[in-house]
Amino acid sequence: MTNLALLFFFMAKQHKYNLTLEADYDYDMIGICSHHSDYRLVWGLNELLKLKLTKADSLFAVHHKKNGYSQHNYFIQKNEEEMLDLYLIKNKAEGKFLIPEKQQIDYFLFLVNNQTIDTEDWLLKIKSHSSVLTAFNFDPQAFSSTENLIFDENY
Repeated sequence: MTNLALLFFFMAKQHKYNLTLEADYDYDMIGICSHHSDYRLVWGLNELLKLKLTKADSLFAVHHKKNGYSQHNYFIQKNEEEMLDLYLIKNKAEGKFLIPEKQQIDYFLFLVNNQTIDTEDWLLKIKSHSSVLTAFNFDPQAFSSTENLIFDENY
């Protein structure tokens, strides 16, 4: 190659490509405000919704981009027939939040791989329970912190 050819080779326009990934949220999310302990709330939800939520042996670990890790108590029910997993996770632990954008929410109920349950119907039932002050349906895409949530199938 001549010096002129080398010059054109290095001056050629470089192309930059950006790869953007969209998170796939395979769960529904209900926020619950309650003045009761997690055990009492779970007992009430189990009775009201005919669930079998039980306390997990481990803690739900979340990596936060700014604040490191936090570990939260949670309750779980796996329904293998419907391939539906339910997680009730306490929002605040160790001074950190599972969903920092919603610090006023005490618990989040996640319906993972939900194909059968009408969340609006559940929301009305949950709001009617005496242990619940209020409850809300949330779109997981509305919060950047939900990208940090990983629901392990082998809890």
